[in-house]
Amino acid sequence: MDHKDLGENEMQDFEIKLRQAMQRQEAPLGLKQRVLARARERRRAERRPWWRVHFAQRIAASLVLAAVCGGVAMYRQQMEERRKGEEARDQVLTALRITGRTLDRVNEKLADDDK
Repeated sequence: MDHKDLGENEMQDFEIKLRQAMQRQEAPLGLKQRVLARARERRRAERRPWWRVHFAQRIAASLVLAAVCGGVAMYRQQMEERRKGEEARDQVLTALRITGRTLDRVNEKLADDDK
């Protein structure tokens, strides 16, 4: 037997083994149920962390919303206090103008009485 015959025999053995490996075989009993059970278990396992992340996102969004609402409320309160302060300032300035005019009249009368 020469080298060429030896290579052909190995090739034929390889082809036979390949055909045998490629032949259709029946699945073992219960394989379908095991595969489906694993898939359900994986889905359950994947859902748990997603739910936790979703819950954490809701909490974070609630905190941000509360902070924004609190900030808006504080801003409105400061604006109200500023408005009241400006109103009080205007009242003081009006009172000072009235007082100034009154003092001017009193000074005029005093000046007229001295003459």
